[in-house]
Amino acid sequence: MSLKGIFPIDHLYFTTQFALDVLSNEDYHVLIGRQQKQKYKKGEIIYKEGVKPSGLFFIHQGKVKKYKVDQYGREHVLYITSRDELIGYHAVLAEERYSDSMSALQSSIISFIPTEEFMEVLNRSPLFARHLLKLMSQEITVFANKLSIFGQRTATERLAIALIVLREKFKIDTVKNEPIIIEISRTDLAGIAGIAKENVIRILKEFKSEQIITTKGRKIFVSDIKKLVLRSNYK
Repeated sequence: MSLKGIFPIDHLYFTTQFALDVLSNEDYHVLIGRQQKQKYKKGEIIYKEGVKPSGLFFIHQGKVKKYKVDQYGREHVLYITSRDELIGYHAVLAEERYSDSMSALQSSIISFIPTEEFMEVLNRSPLFARHLLKLMSQEITVFANKLSIFGQRTATERLAIALIVLREKFKIDTVKNEPIIIEISRTDLAGIAGIAKENVIRILKEFKSEQIITTKGRKIFVSDIKKLVLRSNYK
């Protein structure tokens, strides 16, 4: 079921996929087609905060998480990125060190794109450059919305919103008319919602008893999206 008309998903969701659609076949080959693919295991680091970048990355398959670690060693997940998306381009464009870390949320296939080749395509395609600027603006808006919303919400509302957004992310890899399955650890879910893992487990049980979701191991299936939206209390 679509979220259109029942939840303003655009306030909390963005994707870099559309930026690549404007590239010519030649530029797409330079940026993506000729780069070597590398397999990353679940939990494997793609880049770490504070490291100076020498390029950016493209996700062919899988999902990665963008996160920061606080002084107590706790991960705060900022965003989940899916296949056909670019990651790490902010630091390259700003010529600064990475301001966050990225690791594989699940087994993934990712290409590394050297800075020189990225800049070659960027300089040759003003439309691509404009799309990236638009994406950076959208990302800032999404993060600002998340901070504002989560700062005023209960643990239950935060988790409901996190599940709604994740459902959209996992929808990308779902065959049409097949159920959307969110496969994520309770620890990562806690990091996304900004609540304790114990609260995640407790609230998921509540959602199950209310027939909003079903679970099988790490997998979560949203069986009633309308009820989940109501529990999010987000308008």
